[in-house]
Amino acid sequence: MRFGKTLREATYPPWKGQYIDYSKLKSLLREDQRDDDTPWTEEDETRFSDEIFNVQLDKVATFQEQTVASLRRRIDDAFDKLKDIAPAEGKPKSDITDGRLKQLKDEANAITSEVEQLKKYSSVNYTGFLKIVKKHDRKRGDRYKVRPLMKLRLSDRGLNAEKEYSPLLKKLSTIYYIIDSHLDDGADQSQPPDLEHQEEVKNGERYTAHKFWVHPDNLLEVKTFILRRLPALVYSEQASKELEGNEDPSITSLYFDTSKFDLYMRKVDRQVDASSLRLRWYGPLSAKPEIYLEQKIIHENGTSEEKKINIKDKYIKQFINGEYKMEKTIQKMERQGQQPDRVESLKKTADEIQDFITKHKLDPVLRAVYTRTAFQKPADDRVRVSIDSDIAFIREDTLDRDRPCRDPSDWHRGDIDNSNMTYPFKNINQSEVSKFPYALLEIKVKEDANRKKPTWVEDLMGSHLVHSAPRFSKFVHGVASLFEDYVNNLPFWLSDLERDIRKSPKQAWDEEEQKKKNRAEDAQVIGSFLGKGSASYKAAAGSYKPAASSPVGQSYLAQRVEAEDHASGANGREEDGEDHHDQPGGQQDYGTLGKILPSFSIGSYARLRRDRVKLPEGVVEPTTWIKNEGPLQIEQKVWLANERTFLKWQHICVLLGSLAVGLYTAAGENFLAECMGIAYIAIAAMAGIWGYFMFNRRQSMIIERSGKDFDNMVGPIAVSIAMMIALILNFVFAYRAAFGKLHDGNGSAGNGTRELLMGEL
Repeated sequence: MRFGKTLREATYPPWKGQYIDYSKLKSLLREDQRDDDTPWTEEDETRFSDEIFNVQLDKVATFQEQTVASLRRRIDDAFDKLKDIAPAEGKPKSDITDGRLKQLKDEANAITSEVEQLKKYSSVNYTGFLKIVKKHDRKRGDRYKVRPLMKLRLSDRGLNAEKEYSPLLKKLSTIYYIIDSHLDDGADQSQPPDLEHQEEVKNGERYTAHKFWVHPDNLLEVKTFILRRLPALVYSEQASKELEGNEDPSITSLYFDTSKFDLYMRKVDRQVDASSLRLRWYGPLSAKPEIYLEQKIIHENGTSEEKKINIKDKYIKQFINGEYKMEKTIQKMERQGQQPDRVESLKKTADEIQDFITKHKLDPVLRAVYTRTAFQKPADDRVRVSIDSDIAFIREDTLDRDRPCRDPSDWHRGDIDNSNMTYPFKNINQSEVSKFPYALLEIKVKEDANRKKPTWVEDLMGSHLVHSAPRFSKFVHGVASLFEDYVNNLPFWLSDLERDIRKSPKQAWDEEEQKKKNRAEDAQVIGSFLGKGSASYKAAAGSYKPAASSPVGQSYLAQRVEAEDHASGANGREEDGEDHHDQPGGQQDYGTLGKILPSFSIGSYARLRRDRVKLPEGVVEPTTWIKNEGPLQIEQKVWLANERTFLKWQHICVLLGSLAVGLYTAAGENFLAECMGIAYIAIAAMAGIWGYFMFNRRQSMIIERSGKDFDNMVGPIAVSIAMMIALILNFVFAYRAAFGKLHDGNGSAGNGTRELLMGEL
């Protein structure tokens, strides 16, 4: 389907004039004039760029910002109304209250519908901008490339960004939960839905799955952080043989879809019961690994269901064509005397998957290859962590009948599997490969009402080391990155790829604290509405405290704790009647000694801090820093850099000293020259002493593994100022001496002339 038709079908009538004018941009690009040989001039490029960036993009982004702000105000107003109609504690509900709640639910439904329309609006415009600039670069890209700039501008303006809609949906989910619980429409819910994770059911157990991106700069730190809590998972003996002892196996997932990418569109649109189908195996296919055919279904409530069968590679093509129904596997299970329930379950699962394939006419279209590192305690699956790195997506389709990526008579690419080709797949057409720039972290925690999520898991999820990607899908991303010309809807996370996902520990801590605060406020509001059973929500609201440990920067955490202690100390002094003075920024004045040496302060806040810091049982206060443990290992270039700086200072010292000695020796009877020579000798000595002092100081800092800065501007500035003063004084004294000699010479000549004239008279 052409994008122009998709845009017309997706247009929301009340917002008709606010969409991208795709037809106008195509006319400016002269896309429809195929046989036009008129050259593309600088004026044409300026006209097109001004229209798309300054008119169309600004129009769409401004409308989205205004609509989001309006929706946010409407949601806040609805939440305030919900507070106003809440029944008093201990009093029964009234029909009037129920009527008002139903009316408020209708209002929430209207807001939700508009949020959904805005999401579609943002998505279709986002896709339109990327498609038109792709046409531009393909048709006019010999001299001008605008697609990279467009991606950056789309990311900056927040178009099709999940962060614009998640806060709205979270607030709406809380409103719905309160109303439904109060009206007994959602009595089976134990808590409001969390949009930041997905629920999975595996072997009858329910898990919550959290997905994150990890920047390559943070990957090692994330792995070591996890290794301190969970051991690396040891794979089966068969997998170890296949991988020749490699602990991190390479995994291949072969995804299926139709020629129109119907499965992809259902997943991107988040339709009910959206499914995906894949073949998955570990290691190279030539090693005859076990191959699994898996169907994953995402239900309306966010939970996922997985159907899986084990199949041999020689039967895969027949199974896809509907010619093989796992008869041999079923017969083998019956000969082995396995339970009839297992045999029947396999037969039922195989039939359902095969019917799904034949009904939708599915074929392999995409291959995802990645290296997986898994972490899990033996015989304990309460917390399972996996990290996928070196992720590459490869086309596996036969859409182009003249140049198919895969042999249509086979189910996989022989050029990759027969040669055991590995990452980064340099021997195939690079237009058929897309490499994902980050690693993918997935944390699965088993749901247990009696157990809380481990603290270290919450610390990692809220740290600066990871970037939340709750709805990321390898299948969706691979299709969006390799088949952009075939699809008219793109996932929201593509805009996140255009900006640096790394963030400072301070920023990550602030964001996590805000999330915890919001969750506590929601729990408090929900508890006030539910009445019966609200004690658990009130307890959750009252238990909100900053995390005791976190992988974020410890210095910033210490500052936050100290700020809280300062505030507690201020309250204590107010109660005791002590005077204090407000400082700018809301801080309190606790005395000069407390400012300079907070640990030496004897104020009430300091005593409170000492009293409240209690180590857990079994934890001993460390005597040495972690950075100082282990043998000293310093790179040679660090020592040589310090030595090279020292030699530079000695070079300056020798140069100035030689100049000073030469000046002093040649001074003779000139007192000024002698003084300046002595001054230059002093400056040279100062440079030499400073260089030797800094050499020893930096050497000590290197040995002590100090985290302080090695630069120091005092010495260079002092030597420069001393030289400047010496040169200025030299010039002043020399100028005064020369001017004095000239004055004395002129006076003697005048007296002689006067005497000669008197003699003549």
